[in-house]
This record gives sequence, C-alpha cells and structure tokens, in this order.
Amino acid sequence: MSVKAESHSKTVLSARNGNLATFATSGFLFASWLARIPDVKQLLDIGTGTLSFLLLALACGSLVGLPITGRVADKIGTKNTARIGAAAGIVGLLITCFSITFSQDLVAPIVALVLVGFGIGMWDVAQNLEGTIIEQKLGKAIMPWFHAAFSGGTLLGALIGSQATRFQIPLSIHLTVISVITALVLLWGTNKFIAAEVIEHKNAEGIKIKQKSAWTEPRTLLIGVMVLAAAFTEGTANDWIAVAFVDGHGTTATQGVFGLSAFLLFMTAGRVFGSMALNKFGRVLVLRVLFAAALIGSLLFVFGGPVGAYFGAAIWGLGASLGFPVGMSAASDDPKRAAARISVVSTIGYCAFLAGPPLVGFLGEEVGILVALLAVGAISALAFILVPVAKPLKA
Repeated sequence: MSVKAESHSKTVLSARNGNLATFATSGFLFASWLARIPDVKQLLDIGTGTLSFLLLALACGSLVGLPITGRVADKIGTKNTARIGAAAGIVGLLITCFSITFSQDLVAPIVALVLVGFGIGMWDVAQNLEGTIIEQKLGKAIMPWFHAAFSGGTLLGALIGSQATRFQIPLSIHLTVISVITALVLLWGTNKFIAAEVIEHKNAEGIKIKQKSAWTEPRTLLIGVMVLAAAFTEGTANDWIAVAFVDGHGTTATQGVFGLSAFLLFMTAGRVFGSMALNKFGRVLVLRVLFAAALIGSLLFVFGGPVGAYFGAAIWGLGASLGFPVGMSAASDDPKRAAARISVVSTIGYCAFLAGPPLVGFLGEEVGILVALLAVGAISALAFILVPVAKPLKA
C-alpha cells in the first residue's frame, strides 16, 4: 500500500470512529431526556394529555429540521451541520430542564422542546449522511454499525437516567452534566469527519446548476416508505412491547421489561453483525429475510402466549434491525444526490416514530393491544414487497 493510500485509509477509519461516537452520543442524549419524562410529569404536576403536548413539541421540531438539513449539509458540510444541530438540541434541552425546575409555566419548555426536536433532526440527517460517505469510501456496508452505536448510546443513557431518578438527582444537574459530556464527545467525533464533503452541483462547463427536488423521485419516495415501515416496526416495539406483555399476556411489569430487553438485544445484535450479511448476500436478500422475520416475530408475539412472546420479541427485534440503516445507504447510492435524498427518506421514516405508536395505542383501546400489534405484521409485509427499491444503483 502506498503512503498516500495508507493515509487515505487512516482518514476514513478515523472518520468511521468519529461517527460511531457521534451516533452513540446522539442516542445517549436523547435517552437521558426520555428517562426523566416521568420526573418531568411529576415536577409539572400534569396529566398524560398535557405531557403529550410536550412530546408533540419535540416531534414538530424534528419535522421542521429533517426536510431542510439536506440543503444545509450541501452548503456547509456534515461536520458543521451536525454541530449546529447538536448545539440547538443541547441549548433547547437546558432551557427545558431549567424552566421545568424553576417554573410551572409550560410555554418555555414547549418552545424549547421544538428547538430540541429541530436540532436532533438536523444532527440525525448529518450523521447519517456522513455515515454513507464513509461507507462508500470503505467500499463495504457499515451503516448498521452506526445505528448499533446509537442503540448502545440509548441503553447507556437510559440506565444512567434511571439511576438519576432513583437517587433523586435534580433534573437540571443531571441533564447539564449529560449535555457537557455530549458536547465534548461530539466535538471530538465530528472533528474526525471527512473534510471534502461539501458538494458543488455544476455541469461540464463548471456552471452551477439547480437540483430538482428529491421529493419528486419515485425511487426515493419508495425507499422512504420502506424506511417508514422499518421505523414503525421498531418504534411500536419500543413503546408497546412491555405494555403488551402486562396487558395482553398478563405478566408482571418486570417480565414486560425483560421482553423489551430481548427485542432491543436482538435488534442491536442484528445491527452489529448485519454488515457481514449485507456484504456477503446483498441488500435485497438480507432485507427480505429480516422483514419476514419481523412479520413472523410479531405474529408469534401476539399469538404465542407469554412464553412464545419472548421468542417473538427476539425475532421481531432481529427483523427490525437493518431496515432503517440500509434505507439510508440506498438513498445515498448517488453521492451527488445523497444529502437531498437522505433528508427526504429520514423525514418520511421519522413520521412512523411520531405517528405510529400513538395510532397503535388508539387502536389498542378499541380492540386490545395484542390485536393492535397485528399492524406490525401488516406493515412488515408491505416493506417485504418494497425491498427491491433498495437494490444498489448501477454506476
């Protein structure tokens, strides 16, 4: 290997490590907030309905940030975009926790959570775009590793958050410390990002050309729908598996948490080891097997009784592992259009995280939570049909 090639390889591997840290930090910060939501509810002395407005504010902010991030990243690069998004998210989170701690007014935290959602949306698109750039330069599928790092970060954030609640550490102190750690790791991670990622859209004569909207591209939209199905499959499990064990299968709350843990463990394992399968068998075959597993696992969860439900949750988790990261890779097959397309696919996909679980909850009130979870099987079948859209574009 030449000195130049060796230097290039080290640069790409350094960017990979930096982006792994960035993904992990994103999950860590987000889960730290989620872990304290019960405390927020208690501090504000509000009901579930009012709490929903706070969560909706964060969701609305994300839906504003996600669609515009592609254009921003095209202009200023993934490193600066991720840092701006993270700064907005951290500032918004600090305003939220201090206003909740020292005031009963809901206006400030609602506005601040819109800023949090906006920042996290930008951060997420930027790190996914950086991940696809790294993946293409390495010449092999590694996007699942980044999403596995995110899962690991959420687990760590949730564990620390639960202990902060247990020992009654004030919300403002806990999240301030978390924010400082997040900022430091993020600065280190994004500093490793590949520098030459700002894309100039010019024709053969060097004249800048206007890019058509990625929202008009059928393949991009279909990839978005596939990612939406994957996000729905994952998000519904996160919100409802533990509840369904208790309300549907009659287990204890602790047993329900173990069921959710089985889902998360196998989903993370699928992301850690999925890259090898993708490199050996390709996107289409691997995704078909996994979406079929999500369908089978969700059915076993619903109809398998308390014991079968544990196996169902594990198979469901494995099936939900790669749809989102592979969708990001598919959207970025053409590097010149990657930023715009990832922004579109992310926006469509995150709609499932925001709307899917509440819709399952409303349906569960009418027909029971186990019957409502049959929706996971139906949408997994839809994703199975759409898998061919993820086939790599020919150069």
